[in-house]
Amino acid sequence: MSRFIVWLRRLVHALWFRVSLFAALAIVGVLLAHLFSFLVPDWAAKLIEAQSVLPVLEILASSMLAVSTFSLGIMVQSHRAAAQTATPRVLNLMIQDGLTQNVLGIFIGAFVYSLTALILFQAGFDGGAPMVLAVTLVVTGAVVLALVRWIAHLTTLGTMRDALDRAEARAHHALRLHRRRPALGAAPMTDETRIADRVRTVTAKTSGFLQVIDVKALAECATGPIWVLRRPGQQVLRGAPLLQIAGEADPEALRRCFVIGDARTFEQDPVFGLTVLSEIAARALSPAVNDPGTAIEVVSRLERLLWDWSLPETDLDIDAGTQRGHDAVPIYRQRRIKVDHPRVFVQPWTASEMVEAAFASIARDGAAMIEVAGQLLDALDALSQSPDPALAKAACALGPRVRAHAEAALRLDDDIARLPKGPPAPEGARSATDASVEGAEDGGESEGEMLDTARTTTEDPGAKTPGVEKE
Repeated sequence: MSRFIVWLRRLVHALWFRVSLFAALAIVGVLLAHLFSFLVPDWAAKLIEAQSVLPVLEILASSMLAVSTFSLGIMVQSHRAAAQTATPRVLNLMIQDGLTQNVLGIFIGAFVYSLTALILFQAGFDGGAPMVLAVTLVVTGAVVLALVRWIAHLTTLGTMRDALDRAEARAHHALRLHRRRPALGAAPMTDETRIADRVRTVTAKTSGFLQVIDVKALAECATGPIWVLRRPGQQVLRGAPLLQIAGEADPEALRRCFVIGDARTFEQDPVFGLTVLSEIAARALSPAVNDPGTAIEVVSRLERLLWDWSLPETDLDIDAGTQRGHDAVPIYRQRRIKVDHPRVFVQPWTASEMVEAAFASIARDGAAMIEVAGQLLDALDALSQSPDPALAKAACALGPRVRAHAEAALRLDDDIARLPKGPPAPEGARSATDASVEGAEDGGESEGEMLDTARTTTEDPGAKTPGVEKE
């Protein structure tokens, strides 16, 4: 994804862009109506004069000004309500709502159109009254349709369900792209990836969150392999290493392949959508809100997202064709990870990091609520049966910690007994109850013995602090 495409997409999704576009179209419509006034027949020009169109334009101008102001107020209140009840991170998703932008654009465009037409009529350009009336009827129809859609949209705008739907949709889109290109089209950089001994390190010129990496431009800027040290969603500090290259390249050209901003975005960051949903659940579990139902719904949505992400996508195997028989069905083969630029290496987000971002905070904040803890253990149990081995392993690894949080927070033994079994624990993992029982049976160390051990460990007179060499 190039910087120009990123800039263009953000421009299109900006609220002011569509409003300005509709306003410009309104002015163009008025001017064209006057320019093509010579096409109007003489009988129509005598029948429809400027005085018959002016009242309609005045009504349209005054009403659209009030409707636009009222709609903007409603939009701002809805955005603030969503930021307070859900999380401030959903505010950008609501601002990018296409229906809201189209409706506000139509309202303000109608106001600009009627105001411009009135000014031209008052200036003496009244020859195109029939054309202006025809355009006015079209604008009025668009306003009525926009009002109907706006009324229906206001019933859900700014609600918790609206925020959850938007966050889930963006997370699903990011996860789907990550499934096909986990390294953004580059070669995945893992622990087995070897970096050349002699490399050039390119540092960042500004601090912020890494939002977008243009992998294609990186491959075109250098003749040798490139190892990107940061990934979208991580913070970059000025002067810190950003990438390493084994070859000749212009450092400034390489830096232009990265988009660094003040906040995380959903464009190339699949974990951010999971984090936003987890934040909504964490706020719902706060003592001020105390809404475990929302947390349970978030857990269900996160479970659905990760499960769909883990399913292997398939393509039709053209070479194999279809199975012969009465009920012929297509034969599919699993899609492979696409590596468009093998000379560029980017570290992808792992299944373990996704599971951690999705469920870790919910396990901590909802440990004292058996409904939330039970739903979370059931979700991890389902994900442990995923066809993706990495996701199944991550779910099994988090299960004992979720259960330990619940066992430590629940006060009644009956509630602990009601907890679901959860995913199968990895080898060597123990629950908090097993650890406490084992410690009680063995007697454990006395407090004095533990203090002596800690003192012996920390007060080693021979220990030295290693120095750090600076270039």
